[in-house]
Amino acid sequence: MRRWNGWGDDSDIFALTDDARAFVRERVGDGVPSTDATREQALKTVPESRVKSPLFVTDAATRLDRSRGQSFPDWIAMRSGRMGPYADGVAFPTTHDEAAVALAEAKKIGAIVIPYGGGTSVVGHLNVPAGDQPVVNISLERMNKLLKLDETSMLATIGAGTPGPQVEALLKPHGYLLGHFPQSYEYSTLGGWVVTRSSGQQSYRYGRIENMFAAGRLVTPRGELDVGGMPASSAGQDLREAVMGSEGRFGLLTEATVRVRRLPEREDFHGVFFPSWEIGLDAVRTMVQSDVPLSMLRLSNEIETETQLALVAGHKTALTWLNRYLRLRGIGQGACMLMIGVTGSEIECNHSRHRALDIAASFKGAHVGRFMGKAWAKNRFRGPYLRNALWEAGYAADTVETAINWNKVTPLMRAIEQTARDVLGKENEKVHAFTHLSHVYRQGCSIYSTFVFRSTGNFEGDYERWRKLKSRLCETMVEHGGTISHQHGVGVDHAPYMPAEKGALGMDLIRAMAREFDPQAMMNPGKLFV
Repeated sequence: MRRWNGWGDDSDIFALTDDARAFVRERVGDGVPSTDATREQALKTVPESRVKSPLFVTDAATRLDRSRGQSFPDWIAMRSGRMGPYADGVAFPTTHDEAAVALAEAKKIGAIVIPYGGGTSVVGHLNVPAGDQPVVNISLERMNKLLKLDETSMLATIGAGTPGPQVEALLKPHGYLLGHFPQSYEYSTLGGWVVTRSSGQQSYRYGRIENMFAAGRLVTPRGELDVGGMPASSAGQDLREAVMGSEGRFGLLTEATVRVRRLPEREDFHGVFFPSWEIGLDAVRTMVQSDVPLSMLRLSNEIETETQLALVAGHKTALTWLNRYLRLRGIGQGACMLMIGVTGSEIECNHSRHRALDIAASFKGAHVGRFMGKAWAKNRFRGPYLRNALWEAGYAADTVETAINWNKVTPLMRAIEQTARDVLGKENEKVHAFTHLSHVYRQGCSIYSTFVFRSTGNFEGDYERWRKLKSRLCETMVEHGGTISHQHGVGVDHAPYMPAEKGALGMDLIRAMAREFDPQAMMNPGKLFV
């Protein structure tokens, strides 16, 4: 059963080893565990529903389980049992037409609508506004079928509520895959990926979701809109762009047609270590701008490299030999690990691997084979589970991500980590900050930073500590010219920083589109823009 107040299945435990606990304690101090609320206590906070329509399920458990996502404020709200405000009811359409009926009913009763998919948002997309107006969730989680497969055009139409593993399970028997693998892959949905402009771990080969999204069906308060469908068009604006990144403000995306690929013959992940971040970054940029056809390039900075090696369990002998080998190659303190993904036919993989490793060697990179790659692939979706274990040990964790041009990557990465240290330092607290880049483009790359710090032991203290940290980190990204979000979307948390990126006229355009689709402003208010 899915954990009600954290990430993952409640039977799936990611325990911290003694060595991992000691590693974290040494860097940020002794943890301050909180006393979590029970599910029974949380259920008692769900008020009576204001909605009487038979289309909406109104029991307390159904409403509680869809009231929050996975942002840090969501996390501490779930753990403390302070999960309100709550939606008044939840609809579960199974088809496009049923979704249209649910939206029409919400409009009829004067309710605000918050679309729900997999509940994995980390920026507040699911927040329920407080007020006198009733609020309903329209959950697309039962819209999870393969509706059409055009093998000639290599297009698949799939229900928007289909989670990542099910997307691939539907396609695999036919010999295809989509190839979208965000860290939230286990629970995040196809529709959620589209409306938040998601990016998967192997976007270097398969592209971001906008490269995959060929067509879609949108139900709006003003009617229905079909977008896309042609391989290319110069007939004015591409209306798919109105759907991508819309975050539920314009309507419900019920179906998505995506470009699929044939299953690859082979896939391997190789580890390479570089003497420093700067050298590793130059190597990655050279591979990208030389058009080496890889599926992934993920470069960890020196702190993340140290952290990953410290958290590896059960391989002490192998790690001892690894460190000896790296020292022989002149790589010691400050080492940075690059994970290279090689995917395709046997011929393609051999060619790509040789080209990538030749470039790595020219930058003093030491190839350590597939051992590290196999370990990474095995645990590639396990990161969110670590948050559960850290919390239980008295530590909080959060992330930020951005993207920027190559010439500004290192200054921004260093500034993000230093900002976190400065913010927590004012409270005489330490933070363990570490970073990787994992989405690469000819002009630049993403930056993804993680922060581990001590909990205060109470909801108010944790929220205030996070608020100060988050606001300064966002300001730092904006000041350095980075995007406010590369892959998580905007939601509530990033909305105040949108004008700095889009400009006043751009924000007016976004608001104007929302008014056209949703004249009553009933769709997911407070998200994307304020």
